[in-house]
Amino acid sequence: MNKKLFALLSVLVLASMILVACGPKPTDAPATEAPMTEAPATEVPATEAPTAEPTPVPDVPIATYDGTTLSVPDCDYGGWFKSIEATDPSTVTFTLCKPDPAFIQKIAFSVFGIYPKEWLEATAGETGRTSEGLEKPVGTGPYMVSEWARGDSITFVANPNYWGAAPEAETLVFRWSTESAARLLELQAGTIDGFDNVGPDDFATIEGDSNLHLQIRPALNIFYVGMTNTFPPFDDVRVRQAVAMGIDRQRIVDTFYPRGSEVASHFTPCAIPNACEGEAWYEFDPEAGRALLAEAGYPDGFKTSLYYRDVVRGYLPQVGNVAQDIQAQLKENLNIDAEIVVMESGAFIEESAAGRLNGFHLLGWGADYPHVTNFLDYHFGKEVLQFGALDPSIYEPLIEGAQIADPVAAAPFYEQANNAIRELVPMVPIAHGGSAAAYRADVTNPQASPLTTELFAFSDPGGRDVFVWMQNAEPISMFCADETDGESLRACEQVIEALYGFEPNSAVPVPHLAESCVPNEDLTVWTCTLRQGVKFHDGSDFDSTDVVATFNMGLNIGAPTHVGNTNLWDYYAYLWGLMSKPGE
Repeated sequence: MNKKLFALLSVLVLASMILVACGPKPTDAPATEAPMTEAPATEVPATEAPTAEPTPVPDVPIATYDGTTLSVPDCDYGGWFKSIEATDPSTVTFTLCKPDPAFIQKIAFSVFGIYPKEWLEATAGETGRTSEGLEKPVGTGPYMVSEWARGDSITFVANPNYWGAAPEAETLVFRWSTESAARLLELQAGTIDGFDNVGPDDFATIEGDSNLHLQIRPALNIFYVGMTNTFPPFDDVRVRQAVAMGIDRQRIVDTFYPRGSEVASHFTPCAIPNACEGEAWYEFDPEAGRALLAEAGYPDGFKTSLYYRDVVRGYLPQVGNVAQDIQAQLKENLNIDAEIVVMESGAFIEESAAGRLNGFHLLGWGADYPHVTNFLDYHFGKEVLQFGALDPSIYEPLIEGAQIADPVAAAPFYEQANNAIRELVPMVPIAHGGSAAAYRADVTNPQASPLTTELFAFSDPGGRDVFVWMQNAEPISMFCADETDGESLRACEQVIEALYGFEPNSAVPVPHLAESCVPNEDLTVWTCTLRQGVKFHDGSDFDSTDVVATFNMGLNIGAPTHVGNTNLWDYYAYLWGLMSKPGE
């Protein structure tokens, strides 16, 4: 790779890493809002709900896989990969359909952890992974799953054949509790060594206790109120714009969020390059919101539902309280009656991702890798269903911007996309939530990753043999190639490794199972040299065919191994594009 290209990539990566020192981008001038007397011509109110949904036509597989090479005949399917080839046992060549300046950051994401080829084949059921595949994944990480006592805990034991430094604690235990106060009591009692998402009111308590330690996490997240425009009245953009003006977002942050939090001016946190191009979000103006509702035909408001899952996240620290406040604001400011519906976490994620929630839904996002594509492409890409039918003015600039390495050159495309999101309001961005983890004071190297990729092998629990971690919820499964849930991903990260990963408590990508991945001049071919001498937990040797088999499992809808837990394959689909074409 020439020096100029190397310098350009270095600037991109380093810029993405300036997470703590970099504050939100200032807004030099007030946002310019379009007159609200006329509805945009692109959308009109619907008079009635659709009576039936058409029967979906299955996608058609287009990939070829022979054990060493995964390829498609051409790039017309719209995805990123033309081929992935095991060119020799220690080399994998990724040939792309278009330049990908975020390739390293993406493959460092734990969802793309590598599994043994034989294990993938053995645990692939007809419609999903076997229970072994969902609960005891085989990887190369510093820990292995020993036991998952559903509803209680997961126990991990140190991998005796780990290629890197041995874990500080021989045993790692994951437990969970939805209540921050309960997690704090356990830490004070010494029954756990650390926990995530300290309650906003408990920051001072922990800092004032010499036996405890507060580890602050940068606010690389977003909490938002989503709407799906295939359901009336949310099919009318004036209704969605009214909601955008009718929620006092500052009140929510001031009342329910800890220090380090801020009202979101844009969907993506401004510490990430290109995140805050374009106009800032609407100011709180309930009078203008009510006028828009009346213009749309709802002068007396309307009735709907407000869905959420009772799971604490850094982006949403007081779930029930925030939901009740939003419910109250909708009624007070816009005369919208929103009945609260609490859903089980897995079902909520599945239904919201599929665009099947008729009403408001409260969700959020924490950074998986430090690039604007991680926020915008996942939520507003062409194939995303969550918010209904997305307009090309949103997703077309994202497609262009994702292929440009230089943030300055990419900025106009992200300005277009952010302005279209603001105009069409698929959701209302509320807050970037500050959060923290808490530990016993004798824990060395406590973890609070800005990407929530805590790697507990590096943490010493005061010389004890067992490290006990408490998080907000039980993992859904531990086959994380087909999960999006953060509590699941954190558990997987102790067991499964990708070609790259992130330094502890950092967003800096570093080699894991690869020694290096080097691009050609135009960033369309990436050659990855693999670490040698690595063994999987089952004793098998790691080599390039395992890498190709793993990507075949995730990308190739025709592969027998392309079965998981949800079978949605969200991350493979939005980051790379599944190897298929629409059925006819």
